[in-house]
Amino acid sequence: MMPTDSTLRAFEEVVPPLTDREVHEEALRCYYCDDAPCIQGCPTGIDIPRFIRQIAQGDLAAASRTILDANIVGATCARICPTATLCEGACVRTRDSHPVAIGRLQRAAMDYAMQHVTGAPRLPRRQTQVTGKVAIVGGGPAGLAAAAELLRHGCHVDIYEAQAALGGLDTYGIVSFREPLAVSLWEGELIHSLGATVYLNTHVGTDVAWQTLKDQYDAVVTAVGLGKVPMIGIAGEDLLGVWDALDFIRQSKTDSYPQIAASSRVVVIGAGNTAIDAATCAKRLGAENVRILYRRGEQDMPAYDYEYSFAKQEGIVFEWWTQPVEIVGTTHVEAVRCQRTRPVEGPSKAVVMNDTPSWLMPADIIIRAIGQTKSDALWRLLDFQHQGAVPVVDPHTYETSCHGLYAVGDCLAPSAEATVVTAAAQGKQAARAIIARLEGHSITKQEG
Repeated sequence: MMPTDSTLRAFEEVVPPLTDREVHEEALRCYYCDDAPCIQGCPTGIDIPRFIRQIAQGDLAAASRTILDANIVGATCARICPTATLCEGACVRTRDSHPVAIGRLQRAAMDYAMQHVTGAPRLPRRQTQVTGKVAIVGGGPAGLAAAAELLRHGCHVDIYEAQAALGGLDTYGIVSFREPLAVSLWEGELIHSLGATVYLNTHVGTDVAWQTLKDQYDAVVTAVGLGKVPMIGIAGEDLLGVWDALDFIRQSKTDSYPQIAASSRVVVIGAGNTAIDAATCAKRLGAENVRILYRRGEQDMPAYDYEYSFAKQEGIVFEWWTQPVEIVGTTHVEAVRCQRTRPVEGPSKAVVMNDTPSWLMPADIIIRAIGQTKSDALWRLLDFQHQGAVPVVDPHTYETSCHGLYAVGDCLAPSAEATVVTAAAQGKQAARAIIARLEGHSITKQEG
């Protein structure tokens, strides 16, 4: 079914761009520090004072090149980075007023590039040029960042992506009103234009053997991310109307919007950023009653503060210390049975209060948003060391215990801690380690 005009409007970006005047005035607020702590606060090491000075001088094209020189997914990061705890959190202007709006200025430069720069950006080749052939498995931010760095060092890069487009969760897992689909697709085109060979709809392990990659390439970078949202492990999860949050968001990103009646009662289980995205997505699709259930308290929720504030503004209701114990219905969801929880010490931090009565919360749609699955099956297949389904890597190079095989991105971190900018930084650093190895020396410390 084609989306209505009202649905399309509901999925337009919620944060408007700064006006030209606002961009100029905000850029002039920067002190252009020589020892800029904001650069240290950026995992990818963008030269923030430089690009803001270029903006102040009216050269947004140069500013966009400065950003992309350090972070090829800078357009995405401008929109979804937790800047309050990264670059803006380190801004010295917090001492006398409020931080420079670095994220919004970065967006202004990247929007300019998307609108006015045709073809590949004029990014300089790195001084060190090597001959090498590298396979990257996964076209999300970690894979794209690794590809960009390798290509600029002269390497031949092949990207193997299981989906129909590059971008990973940037393309398929972030709601459009946070990041329009065109942004991540543009970043994928940048990688094409820099010279990568891209194999879409190609699943390594099925369409191409892992051993083939290990045999034919000087290095292999695994940037496979995490899996689907896991099952909760309660009765009724097979009923119609139960969604994986990522599948729910993905449909809204690919224009086949999930059909939700205005009278629908939607319950989202989980309180991370994906849960917030799924809940606000349901709200914008027309559901009037949307609730988020979380088994711990408000202070424990893993979602960013600005995501939480946005959800409350959208009218999402939060049910704290609430554990779903059963999904009720015949063929379709009718309700979710809930039980109160209480805090405890230890990893779980909450347990069900069995001495209190359960109750039914009416629901037509249940959305699971309790993180993403991790599996050690791939790591066992590749025969390298792992702990708790997480690859063990050298902290400076991201090389695994299998020589020439690197692991970067969300597969290295719990989903609550995974960010686009961290994934990009890891991909970039792994690429530099590969270049160093191809040159014949090793990296012993983290580089910017």
